[in-house]
Amino acid sequence: MRNLRVKFIVVLSTLLLALACKGAAAETVLEVYWEDLVPEGFNELAPPSVQHNGEMSQLQPDAPVVDAYDGKRVKIPGFVVPLEGTETLTTEFLLVPYFGACIHVPPPPSNQIVYVKFEKGIPIDNIYDAIWVTGTLSTDGWQGDIASVGYRLSGESIEMF
Repeated sequence: MRNLRVKFIVVLSTLLLALACKGAAAETVLEVYWEDLVPEGFNELAPPSVQHNGEMSQLQPDAPVVDAYDGKRVKIPGFVVPLEGTETLTTEFLLVPYFGACIHVPPPPSNQIVYVKFEKGIPIDNIYDAIWVTGTLSTDGWQGDIASVGYRLSGESIEMF
């Protein structure tokens, strides 16, 4: 009888461990880089539209997105262009692949910009530093005053790149 109990406990423990591992795998965060957000065959370096009024125009405001990332938990590096928040907490920002995008140089194609929203806000100490942002990515675009955006991200956390 004692051997039967030991076997039962071993089998039960093995099943519980397998279920726990399966749940952990479902929570996997995909590490995504900017080139991953560009569909195969899309020319992101196509010449920008020219405006003669001195304003910077976005390179490609309607660039196609990669639907495979829609609804996925991802971790993506980039630089912050703050949009909303307080002096200490940022609630909304654009994540861009290089410093100065959308501010000092024309915005990149829309599939190279991610609109990020943190419901409660997060502290961003230095917009000059690259960060990782983790959250759920969506292919629902976003339109702002400074750029059209191909992706949205519901932010969960940030860390230094």
